[in-house]
Amino acid sequence: QVQLVESGGGLVQAGDSLRLSCAASGRTSNIYTMAWFRQGPGKEREFVAAISWNAGSTTYADSVKGRFTISRDNAKNTVYLQMNSLNPEDTAVYYCAAGYFLGDAARTRGSNYRYWGQGTQVTVSS
Repeated sequence: QVQLVESGGGLVQAGDSLRLSCAASGRTSNIYTMAWFRQGPGKEREFVAAISWNAGSTTYADSVKGRFTISRDNAKNTVYLQMNSLNPEDTAVYYCAAGYFLGDAARTRGSNYRYWGQGTQVTVSS
């Protein structure tokens, strides 16, 4: 089993930055791909970003390209999401997910991830 714990959410103003963290524990050797998803009020869960084990491959949703950066520190079993130029449309609960090897297309689908965190709220005011 793998446990994921997110942190770093909060209330910010439009244009601000925020960094989310996701700490993994347990059988982390089974993890290859880690990702962030989000679910806004009244919306379905959507893919945000994903990163491979060696950080050599990243994938981003079009809505966050150029503003968000995903990274990971394998020594700390932690993945980060640096979010810049936030806008109210980014308001959501952000979830960390972990899974096995996933190709570029597969990593955007939440159903392909085995483990999920409890989520952290990000609220962006205008």
